[in-house]
Amino acid sequence: MSGDVEAQTTLDVVEVTDATTGASTATGNAYSVSQDTGNVDVRANQTLQGNVSADTALNVAVNSGHSTVLTTAATGNTQDANIHNGVMTGVFNQTTGPVAITGHSHTEAPHGETADFSSQVQAIGNSQGLGASYASVGARVNQTNEATVTTDGGGVYGALYGTGTFSAATSANNVTSGGLGAAERMIINQRNNAALTQAAQFTAFGQAYVAVTSATATGNNVSAGNQGGPVLDVTTDQANQAYVRAQAESSAAAFGAGSAIAYGVGNSTITGNVGEEVVIDNTQLNEGGGVETLASFTGGDGYDGSASSMAVGNASTGYACADCSGRMTVSNRQSNTTDIGASATVTMTGTARSATGVSTAIGNTASYYVSRPQ
Repeated sequence: MSGDVEAQTTLDVVEVTDATTGASTATGNAYSVSQDTGNVDVRANQTLQGNVSADTALNVAVNSGHSTVLTTAATGNTQDANIHNGVMTGVFNQTTGPVAITGHSHTEAPHGETADFSSQVQAIGNSQGLGASYASVGARVNQTNEATVTTDGGGVYGALYGTGTFSAATSANNVTSGGLGAAERMIINQRNNAALTQAAQFTAFGQAYVAVTSATATGNNVSAGNQGGPVLDVTTDQANQAYVRAQAESSAAAFGAGSAIAYGVGNSTITGNVGEEVVIDNTQLNEGGGVETLASFTGGDGYDGSASSMAVGNASTGYACADCSGRMTVSNRQSNTTDIGASATVTMTGTARSATGVSTAIGNTASYYVSRPQ
C-alpha cells in the first residue's frame, strides 16, 4: 500500500441523555486466514509506504450522557491467522517505510459533564495475531518498522461523575499468540528502526469522581500464551533503535481519585504455558534514542492523587505451570546501551487525603517462574 489512509470522526453534542459513542479506524493493509479441521500453509507479505491516521473529536456543550465511549485506532500492517484441529505452518512478513502512523483523540467539554467515560487511542506499525486450538503451529514472523508511530489523546471535562479512563497505547511491532491445547513453535524477529515511538495522554477536569489517565509506548512486543498444550516453544530476536516516550498528565480541581500512569519499554516479551513445557530463547537489544516516561498529576481539593512512571530498556517474562508438572527451558540475552529515564510528579494545591508518586527506571529485567495457576 503506497497511498495515504485517513479516518476522521467528529461529534458535536449539546445534550444527550443516554450514550455518546464515537470510533475512528484506519488500516493500511489487513489480512486474515482461518482454518477449521484441516491443514493450512500460509505465506503472507505486507508492505506499507503511505501515511495512516485516525482522528476522533468530541465537543460537548452540556452533557454527553450516562456513558461516553471513544475508540481510535491507526494500524500500518495487520495480519491474523487461526487454526482449529489441524496443522498450520506459515511465514509472515511485515514492513513499514519511513511514513507516519498516527492515532489522535480529543474531547473538548470545559462546561460539559458525563457519568462514565472511556477513551482509547491506539497506533501500531506492524501487528501479527496467531491463534490455535487443539492444533499444531509452526510459524516464522518477521517485522520491520521504519514509521514514526504516535498516539496523542486527551480531553477537558467540566464534571465527571462516574469513572473515566483515558488511555493511549503505541507499539511499533506487535505479535500476540494464544493457544488452547496446542503445540506451538514460533520464531519471531522484530526490528524498530524508526526515530520515534510515542504515546501521550493529557486530561483536565473541573471535578472528577475517579479519573485514570495512562500512556504506554512499546518498541517491540511479543505476547505468547498457551492453555493446556504440550509445548510452547518461542524464539524471539528484538532490536529497538527508536526513542520510546510515554507521557501521561492529568489535573483536577476537585477529585475522588485521580491518577496518571506512564509506561515505556524498548523490547518486551511475555511467554507462558499452563501445560507440560515452555521453551524460551530470547534476544533483546535496545539502543539508539533511549526510553523516557513522564507521569504527572495535579490536584486541588480531593482524596487520593497518584502518578506512576516506569521506563525499561528490555523486559522478558516467562512462566510454566507447577500443577501440570511443567518444565521450563530458558536462554536469555539482553543488552541495553542507551539512557533510560522515568519521572513521576504529584502536586496538590489544596487539601487531599493522600499523594503517591512512584518512578522506576530499569535497563534490563527478566523474570522466569513456575507457579500454580489461580
